[in-house]
Amino acid sequence: MNDNGRIVLLTTSHRVAPGLLSWPAWEVLRGADRVLCAEPGHPQLPYLREAGVDVTVGAIPAAREVVGVCRDGGRTVVVVTSAEGDTALTDGLARLAGSGREEMPALELMPGSYDLPGARLLDLVQVMDRIRVECPWSGGQTSEGLVKYGLEEAYELVEAIEQGDREALREELGDVLLQVVFHARIAEDDPEEPFSIDDVAGTIVEKLVRRHPHIFGEEKAETPEEVKAHWLRTKAEEKQRESVTEGVPLGQPALALAAKLASRARTAGLDVPLPADATGFSAELLSLAVRAEAAGTDPETALRQAARAYREAIRAAEAEGRAG
Repeated sequence: MNDNGRIVLLTTSHRVAPGLLSWPAWEVLRGADRVLCAEPGHPQLPYLREAGVDVTVGAIPAAREVVGVCRDGGRTVVVVTSAEGDTALTDGLARLAGSGREEMPALELMPGSYDLPGARLLDLVQVMDRIRVECPWSGGQTSEGLVKYGLEEAYELVEAIEQGDREALREELGDVLLQVVFHARIAEDDPEEPFSIDDVAGTIVEKLVRRHPHIFGEEKAETPEEVKAHWLRTKAEEKQRESVTEGVPLGQPALALAAKLASRARTAGLDVPLPADATGFSAELLSLAVRAEAAGTDPETALRQAARAYREAIRAAEAEGRAG
C-alpha cells in the first residue's frame, strides 16, 4: 500500500448466499479503517456486523472526499453489488487520477464473491415470483391455460435451430425456459400437491445421474451406442411399462407420433405390420414415416424442410407472375 492510503471497491453478488465471501475479502474488511456501503438492505450487512466489521451505511462520499480521508494512510473499503461498483465514485476517482493534479491513494477492485454458472437462473426465479404475485394476468394463469404458449414456444425454438439463427435461438431458449419456471411457480400454489422449481431441477438432476452410470457409477461406455443402451436399460428398469407404447404422447404431430411408435417397436425387436384398416393416404403416410425412421431420418424434420423449399418455390412463382 502506498503512503497515500488505499481504496478498495469490494464487489459482491446477491446471487451468492450472504456471508460467503472470499478469504482475501474478509481480510481486507477486517483490516479496513472504514467500510462504506450505500445499500441499507445489502444482504452482506448482517454478516459483516456479526463478524465485528463496522459498516457506515448511506450515501457514498464523493471521490474527492474519499481520497481526502485516505491521505493519512488509511484504507477505505466500499462494498458494492455490481461488477462496475458505484458508478459515481468510480467515475470520480478516474477523473481525479486522470487529471494528474491529485496525489491518489492506491485503487483496487476486489471481487468478494463470484457468480457460479447458472446464477442468473436465480434472478429468473425471483422475477417470476414477483410477477406471479403482482401481475393480474400472470397471477390468474393455470398450467392448462398455458399449454398453447408452451407449444408455440417449442415450435419457435425448432424454427430458430433449423434456420441457424443464433440470436433467435438464444431468445427462444429463454422463452422455453420461462414456460418451465412459470409452470413450476404455478405448481407452488397447488393446495394439495405443491412443488417448486427446486423440486423440478432436483428431479431431472437425479434422473440424469441415474441414467449416466458410465459417468456417475461403475458402468463403462465408450461409444454413443453404448450410452444409448445404458439409457434405455435404465429407463426400462425405472418405468416398468407393460407396453413399449406407454409414455408416447398422442398429442404430438402425426408424423412425429408415427416415427416415435416405429422407433419403440424397432428398439424392442418387434416386427409389426401396418394396420390392415389403414387405407389410401393414411397407409402411405404411415408407411413413409416408418421407413424414414428405420433409415435414420426424422420424417417431421424432413417434411418441414421440404415444406420450406415449397414455400420458396411458391414465392418465386408469385414474383414471376407479378413480373409478367
